[in-house]
Amino acid sequence: MALQTPQKTETTAIPFYRDERVLQIAAQIISAVLIFILLYWAVVNFLRAAEARNMTLSFGFLKEAAGFPISNPPIEYDPSMSFARAFLVGLANTLIVSGAGVVTATILGTLIALARLSSNWLMSRIALAFIEFHRNIPLLVLLFIWYFVVFSFVPPIKDSLVWPGPIFINKRGIYLSWPRLTETGPVFLIALGIGIVVAIAAFSILRKKRQETGKKTYFMPVSIGLVVISFVVGWFLAGGSPFWIDTPSLKGFNFQGGMRLTPEFAGMYLSLSLYTAAFIAEVVRGGIQAVSKGQIEAARALGLNQFQVVSLVVMPQALRIIIPPMISQYLNLTKNSSLALAIGFQEVFAVGKIAINQAGRAVPVFALIMATYLSLSLLTSFILNIYNRRIQFVVR
Repeated sequence: MALQTPQKTETTAIPFYRDERVLQIAAQIISAVLIFILLYWAVVNFLRAAEARNMTLSFGFLKEAAGFPISNPPIEYDPSMSFARAFLVGLANTLIVSGAGVVTATILGTLIALARLSSNWLMSRIALAFIEFHRNIPLLVLLFIWYFVVFSFVPPIKDSLVWPGPIFINKRGIYLSWPRLTETGPVFLIALGIGIVVAIAAFSILRKKRQETGKKTYFMPVSIGLVVISFVVGWFLAGGSPFWIDTPSLKGFNFQGGMRLTPEFAGMYLSLSLYTAAFIAEVVRGGIQAVSKGQIEAARALGLNQFQVVSLVVMPQALRIIIPPMISQYLNLTKNSSLALAIGFQEVFAVGKIAINQAGRAVPVFALIMATYLSLSLLTSFILNIYNRRIQFVVR
């Protein structure tokens, strides 16, 4: 009986108009074309409307004299300088209040989170009250409470509150003792900067070597020692006097010397720091509680004390959870600094509003403000995301 050879079945090709891959590519192309047409139509109509209303969209006005004062500028400024210089002063104010707020909110929020997790009932309830109070009122209301209510009880110049430092607090602001560089001060800063860079490099190299070999490399004491050595060397290279302490003193009707923090800056700084610290405290608390209790029990079984358990076991694992939402809190703090307009602190948004009134260039000014906040947010996210990627577990 002859075997029958199987016949080949002809496979029919799928038409291109039914091919899923072709349809997906076509849909993406059509969507991109439609979006481009929509954006083109919006830009053209905007430019025509601006031209019809004689609105200049160029940034040439930045070279013109600003013509308005800025109180207590962090860098040299007077009304005869350009709008560009005024924007630079506003940007410096934004960076100062945001940077100081980020550092304070991070430290305070971490301490409050640890207090919230404490077994001490009173400490835990005080931390809870702080968190609930600041999380459940708007930042603008908190800003008004500090600036218009709390600072209204501050005494006048002659009856200033004196704190250790010395620090003088009155209705005109907060006056702090502040270090000033001498002529040889830059030499000291250079030596200290080199020492810090070398210390960071030694910390990274020795820590990596310990992880690879398991041997003690004492990366922390070595790094601290390098910073101390660079400090001492810089001090001697600078002749033993790289800086001096400028202490404020009452002369006439005002204080002279030291550093002055205006009530506007102090109100904005305290409001941003305390408000953001409440959210950071919850982020840190959630990250710590996400660490397995078995890890903590194992660390204690190895004989580690409470500080070692927190610093060597809990926090390194909790940071992997804490950092991503912490980035959002830092970005919110930076953008919330624009509320300083409500109390007269002249950061970049307030300076932009004044520039619109002076120059009549609303569109370029708002474009500049948006670009500034966008750049600050992207830079902050970029730096913290680099750190976040370095501390994440590597899945093989």
